[in-house]
Formats: sequence, C-alpha cells, structure tokens
Amino acid sequence: MTLGMSQRPLRESVLVRLGRLALDTLLPPRCLTCEATVVRQAQLCGACWARIRFVGEPMCSCCGLPFAFEAGGGTLLCADCIREPPRYRKARAVMVYDDASREAVLAFKHGDRTDAAPAFGGWLARAGAELLADSDCLVPVPLHPARLFHRRYNQSALLAHAIGRVTGKPVVSDALQRTRNTPTQGALSRSARLANVRGAFRIRPRRVASVRDRRIVLVDDVMTTGATVEACAAILVAAGAAHVDVLTLARVAREGSS
Repeated sequence: MTLGMSQRPLRESVLVRLGRLALDTLLPPRCLTCEATVVRQAQLCGACWARIRFVGEPMCSCCGLPFAFEAGGGTLLCADCIREPPRYRKARAVMVYDDASREAVLAFKHGDRTDAAPAFGGWLARAGAELLADSDCLVPVPLHPARLFHRRYNQSALLAHAIGRVTGKPVVSDALQRTRNTPTQGALSRSARLANVRGAFRIRPRRVASVRDRRIVLVDDVMTTGATVEACAAILVAAGAAHVDVLTLARVAREGSS
C-alpha cells in the first residue's frame, strides 16, 4: 500500500506530461497575441513579451498607477489617491493595458482563451506577492448572471482560482453578487462609471461570515478608472472585511503617468 501511494504522484505526473505532449503535437502552442509558435501553451512569443509594459516601481503606493519618473524617496501617491483615497488599501497590476497587451487580455476575456488562466495566475501571484502574503482569501469581481450565461465563464473567477492554485490561498468565488446588469463601461468617464456601478453589487447573505474580519484580495481582469473595484471594496468593507486589496491582470495608465 505504501509503495502504491508513493508512486501515484509520479504516474500522474508522467500522464500529465504525456497529455501535454499529445496536445502540443495536435495543436501546436501559439502566442496569446500574434499566434506565432511558442514552446508551451498560453505563452507570449519573445517579440510580444518584449512589447508588454509590466508595472513596477516607480508607482503610486496606493493604487499602483505607474509613474513616468522616480519622484524621490518616501511614499509616493498619485493626485487621485491624495484627493480622494480609495476604499481599498492597495492595488497592484501585472501590466499596463495598452495596444501591446489588449489583444491577449481580450482573447482571454471574450475569446475563450481560458487556457491562459494558469500563466496569468503565475504572473498575478508575482505582481501581487506583497498583497497576497498579507491576505486570508481571494474574492473575484462577479458577473451578472445574464452576462455570465452569454460568456459562459467569469474571467475574474478563473484568475482568482489560478492565483489560489499558485499560492494556496482560498477563493470565495461567490462572496459578491452583481445585482444589476450594468452597461459596458468602455466609453464612460470616471464619474459615469462610478454612477453606473453604484448599487450594482452586494454580499451574498450566506457569505457574510466568510468575509468578516478577513484580509481580502479582490481580483479583476482590467482596472480602468477603478470604479468597479471601488464599489466592490466598499461593499466588502461595509460587511466587516479587515481590509481589501486589489489585484488585476492589467490596468490603464492615465496619459502622462507612464
């Protein structure tokens, strides 16, 4: 019995590798952005990787907005966070949402490239290491049921579970509920976005105990003005969360910030 138990992980590992080899033979791995051949599934080719603007210092210590230049020592805050501190504690993102990253993000979000989730989960775990080390659980931003039915998956939940597999952090995937099917926010201003999501989320009553006194990392795909994560963070804080941090795959860098 002991021998069988010790060899099972090895057999499973071999089967996984053989399965991947067969898949790669039938469907050669393609770059998430340009469809060039790559070594493994759900990767970027060297050229596309070089174009990605990964978010790092210098940045706003609160919302993670990348800065164009180092502004000296100490804590750096952007004008928006100084003027109106957000309801979340800190936000971090993997990359800037721009022409170089947009296609990969939209392929994952709308194009059924859910195979990218494991790779993105690893990127998110590295970009959000500071937040994740100080967290109790992960909560994805929810989709309205009508949009979930149309899309068939919640991309934010896929990212949260991918991070959870890397870090071992539990995912409370149904903590938040979207109660209104809000219009797409793509062309809206910040004030319009805030109005659009006002009252659009709530805590599921059966999950109140799951968020109370917990240090939560809220997971979403793209942060534009921050209206959606602000609304979700406010709901979680009102429900008794110890604090809420935000981790996104990409974020928009405002003009002149980077």
